[in-house]
Amino acid sequence: MIGSGRNTMTVFVTLLLGLLLVIAGVALQWPRWAWPVLAAVLVTAAVAVNRLVSRDRDGFPPHLAMEPDLPIPPAPRQEIRVSGVALPSAVADYDFLFSATVRWSLLESPDGAALINPSGLAVDAVLHRAREITAGQPPSRSALVQHRLAGALATMRPDSGERLLAMALDVSLCLPDPDLERLAKLSTVRKERDVWEHERNHERNKRDYLGDDVLKDTGSAVVWWLSRNEDRIEETVDRIGVLARLTAAANNDEVAPEFRHLVTPPLVPPQQDFDEQSPPGPETAQERHEEPPEAGPDHRMDDVFAWFGFGPHDPDLALFAEHLVQVAEAHGKTEAAAEIKYRFDGRMPENPAEAPPPKS
Repeated sequence: MIGSGRNTMTVFVTLLLGLLLVIAGVALQWPRWAWPVLAAVLVTAAVAVNRLVSRDRDGFPPHLAMEPDLPIPPAPRQEIRVSGVALPSAVADYDFLFSATVRWSLLESPDGAALINPSGLAVDAVLHRAREITAGQPPSRSALVQHRLAGALATMRPDSGERLLAMALDVSLCLPDPDLERLAKLSTVRKERDVWEHERNHERNKRDYLGDDVLKDTGSAVVWWLSRNEDRIEETVDRIGVLARLTAAANNDEVAPEFRHLVTPPLVPPQQDFDEQSPPGPETAQERHEEPPEAGPDHRMDDVFAWFGFGPHDPDLALFAEHLVQVAEAHGKTEAAAEIKYRFDGRMPENPAEAPPPKS
């Protein structure tokens, strides 16, 4: 078919050229000997055209003359699934479990390059990139780290040897259930410890405030009471003696000499034996008048509570007594603290040395 097309082109060019020469010869009235020359020229022209057409056709491969241009096929991509790979976290012994689909695409190999295992290189490249991210993340944030990994591994990047491009799809990251339970318990313990520390610091601050500030001396106690009862000045003056006794007890000391005249002298009970059948005589009564009986611990505590405005059935009396126990223990007044505990709890302290004296 290619030969017939070439011949057709040769005949067409020869006829066209001959027609032009005949018209030129008739118009110019060439002599008779010019016509044989004209025929020879036409034959030579036909041969030249045929060779020219044949050379142009032979320059293009015949097996591609009728075939269309095809697009270059893309480089093949391959993938492999990895599951349950342990990756380190920011806390020792708490590893993430990593799962993903690793996809890779081979790059052009240099001359003399060694043969490779594409799947192994691709998995190693992806795990290396994932390990750099998880090593600095807390194990309790596995869901957040999973989304971060999905974004970081979503692009094709070359491996260390630049033999292929690798990426990860369908990334999954989790923590084993036992580790999740341990982290939950540790979190609960930390929260409870923080609350306990705050409560203990609050209690310590209260003891320091009462012992080092309010009950540091009688003057501080009076100022503290007056700041809480600004409109009860006369009553504050009447309570100076009780405050002096309370300050002395909190500091394990005696009442200051300048306040002793404001303190009610204790009542001493009679310390004598007599016959039940014989009534006490005048001397006994006189001695009892000269040496009044000493008031017991309960009576002294009732005076202190009454001075602070607490009645025997006041609902806040037990709480106030508990604060007094804390103040006494903070200043080493174990005996006073034991008496107050025994007064309100009705039970002896665990340390026998702290037990209050028996009541007569």
